[in-house]
Amino acid sequence: MKKILLLIIGIIGLSASASAQNVAVKTNALYWMTTTPNLGVEVALSNKVTLDVSGAYNPWTFKDDKKMRFWLVQPEVRYWFCEKFEGHFIGVHAHGAQYFGGFDKKRYDGYLAGGGFTYGYNWILSPHWNLEAALGIGYARLWYEQSPRIPCTKCRKDKTKNYFGPTKAAISFVYLF
Repeated sequence: MKKILLLIIGIIGLSASASAQNVAVKTNALYWMTTTPNLGVEVALSNKVTLDVSGAYNPWTFKDDKKMRFWLVQPEVRYWFCEKFEGHFIGVHAHGAQYFGGFDKKRYDGYLAGGGFTYGYNWILSPHWNLEAALGIGYARLWYEQSPRIPCTKCRKDKTKNYFGPTKAAISFVYLF
């Protein structure tokens, strides 16, 4: 998690001297609805190409010791059809995460990695504020240990799973510098 925060702070620091509307900071409202704090930084690479790096972290434990703790990083390169931070875009994203927790009789402790394709649209609300919607589909490889909710070293099973389907959903508030 510290590496993710340092990466985001580094991108913001490097872009502090950038010219107007070449850097954006964003947060995904859909993640907040699931009690997941998140932050993204998007930097213009050209007039039609940007690099977005978003991260999320969920540290919470719910009633009855039910939890799904995780961190997630999702970098993405975007191509804008009009110009950066305006209108339609398509992107290629990667994702990596580490997770721990469970809600039923089992706990899961593992990792995921993969990538996919994104389509989105960015509405200009004011000179510094935008609203962005994005949906991505792709692949994720999960590898994890599965065990009963009550820890049992002998009962752990190493498992893997391949997932194809939605890999990104966002309704984000965007602030442009």
